Amino acid sequence: MKKTSLIIATRESPLALWQASFVKAQLEKHHPHLVVNLLGVTTTADKMLETPLLEIGGKGLFVKELEEALLDGRADIAVHSMKDVPMELPDGLSLPVMCEREDPRDAFVSLQFDTLDDLPPKAILGTSSLRRQSQLASLRPDIEMTYMRGNVNTRLARLGDYAAIILAAAGLKRLNLQTYIRSYLSLEQSLPAAGQGVLGIECRTHDIETQKLIASLNHTESKLCVTAERALCQRLGGGCHVPVAAFADRVDGKIFLRGLVANPRGTLILRAEHTDTLENAVSLGNKVADDLIAQGALTILASLGK
Repeated sequence: MKKTSLIIATRESPLALWQASFVKAQLEKHHPHLVVNLLGVTTTADKMLETPLLEIGGKGLFVKELEEALLDGRADIAVHSMKDVPMELPDGLSLPVMCEREDPRDAFVSLQFDTLDDLPPKAILGTSSLRRQSQLASLRPDIEMTYMRGNVNTRLARLGDYAAIILAAAGLKRLNLQTYIRSYLSLEQSLPAAGQGVLGIECRTHDIETQKLIASLNHTESKLCVTAERALCQRLGGGCHVPVAAFADRVDGKIFLRGLVANPRGTLILRAEHTDTLENAVSLGNKVADDLIAQGALTILASLGK
């Protein structure tokens, strides 16, 4: 019997609800017989907004309760920002679908200044990301990096407390808040997090009927690129809360992958890049990671745990 309804587990932040609603609309467009409902879930990370993610277990806490809703049958799928998804999934769950990538860049947001270069010495810049912090500190060691958390709207509401803040461009665009973007950071200034700008759809591994329903939303190129990025991170043993960056793009029919590992102060930044065919996404990620390891990446990452 054909499945006629589907439940999406989602966080209840404005961006998460937009993402889930987008997937709901796409599914109902592709399957007119299907009724899709949202199940709002408050995650551990949402309950502890004043605590740095590194101290409470990393960005995986944004998805833990959503995965529990899948495993206990309350929901059929969960929609995630791929940059928040841990490299290892729980037994019984898989990520068969990744939607087409939105803008992967980081955005410079400020009430007064147009670019990073315009910030005066000792200016206060807000970010919750060690990845961003380390790269920007290497460019502007004279400015003060201040930790900030919260959803997009919460951070924008506090914009007056900072000379500038850095946010993912994709989230601002999805919420129709792109007017806040004063400029975009180039990939050379701030290499994105693995999966940044991509929505992933997680479901139970053996729920074949649901996988068939969501398959129409998969964007092959985006999934291959994120697969390479996540392979790099997995090889390094680094989650999404450490200063590891990875960005893959399709160039001349192949995947071009760039990787980066840095120390938090940005005084040491390791970079590597390689190109390979589309079918070799995982081995490409491993190859770039191995180059970073040869440069000393594991020593940097090990120091973060101390």
